[in-house]
Amino acid sequence: MSKVFVVDTSKQALNPIHPAQARILLSAGKAAILKRCPFTIVLKCVVDKPQVEPLRIKIDPGSGTTGLALFNDASGEVVFAAEITHRGQAVRAALTARRLARRSRRYRHTRYRQPRFQNRRKRKGWLSPSSKSRIGNILIWVRRLMRVSPIATISLELVKFDTQLMQNPEVHGLEYQQGTLVGCEVKAYLFEKWHRRCAYCCREGVPLQIEHIHPRTRGGTHRVSNLALACKACNRAKGTQDVREFLASKPDVLARVLAQAKASLRDAAAVNSTRWALYEQLKAVGLPLETGSGGLTRWNRIRQGLPKAHWIDASCVGMSTPEQVSLDQVIPLCIIAAGRQRRQMCLMNSYGFPRTKAKQRGAKHAFRTGDIVRAVVPAHLKNAGTHEGRMAAKASGSFTITTATGTVTDINHRYCTSLQRADGYGYIHKKGEHDLLPIP
Repeated sequence: MSKVFVVDTSKQALNPIHPAQARILLSAGKAAILKRCPFTIVLKCVVDKPQVEPLRIKIDPGSGTTGLALFNDASGEVVFAAEITHRGQAVRAALTARRLARRSRRYRHTRYRQPRFQNRRKRKGWLSPSSKSRIGNILIWVRRLMRVSPIATISLELVKFDTQLMQNPEVHGLEYQQGTLVGCEVKAYLFEKWHRRCAYCCREGVPLQIEHIHPRTRGGTHRVSNLALACKACNRAKGTQDVREFLASKPDVLARVLAQAKASLRDAAAVNSTRWALYEQLKAVGLPLETGSGGLTRWNRIRQGLPKAHWIDASCVGMSTPEQVSLDQVIPLCIIAAGRQRRQMCLMNSYGFPRTKAKQRGAKHAFRTGDIVRAVVPAHLKNAGTHEGRMAAKASGSFTITTATGTVTDINHRYCTSLQRADGYGYIHKKGEHDLLPIP
């Protein structure tokens, strides 16, 4: 399983240890809990000249989810793994709502003001706020892990999809086309585009083949927009037929396939637009930086027979990946970017007037929504017992706490003790594909 991070009293990062060793240190009073997520303990002494093994942090950036893995090059072991769920779409939706509100305000019968958006110019290297949010999440967690573990090297998947190669696979002069990575870039993109299932019968968990929607014998091309994934049975049944002939009796399936075939490269474009900005900012961290392509990541994973997951892809990034990667009992930490606070002081009605009171800055308690707390409720009160989890704060001082077993309401702040302050992220332990447990 994932190991526990250890620092000494001077906050010097030491080698991560097994959870059983951490329990022994905590029960013996030789250490205390420093942070719950990721779980970190602090020793009650200073370690002189510690013998630490350098670790490598591997990053598989994505449009919606980014995989992180702490890797020990000497043993081939994954020490820690995480998946960061970005809030780029939420940022984009908030900016769209704000833009629509401002534009509607200009069309009202009020004092006229000339629009200023036509006078603005984007500076060189400009990135959208949603893209900045993705880069910021990755950098924040790289720096956090550097504070609690002896990271010496960074591996980054720099190229997610080579769109030029996908549009024109016959292009020559590129070295990796002549080696074992032939077709891996296209396959990696098609697996994500078609959700790893047959385009015609939607079967999952079966070997899939690349199939031409408009057959080559009828003038079809190798462009990625003309490629789909099909199981062996559907590929044989379709043969050299056009997709409209093959699915003439299934108009709903035909409409879905044609619509999905025309799907944009939005996710690939989002990754490609931020890759060099992320590269430059990681380079500024000061550690040696290794890069690799998405096709190389997929080749490393397939060569070892590993399943598909963001954190497993991160473990396979770069040429430094050994012949055997140890993933024994690793439970990845799901990190969900939730944001911190809104600048909006109060809510508005449809006419733009306040309909709620302004935020109260000086509350009667010191808790904020998102804090991880422990509540010890006396036996004579409702919801008696000990509850640990993430709380939702109210000005009245009565909280709602979400624990690993459910939700507990009406907990007074007097019975709560803070375990970890809200940091803009939510945490879930991902034990299996469909088994998610909230972190207390």
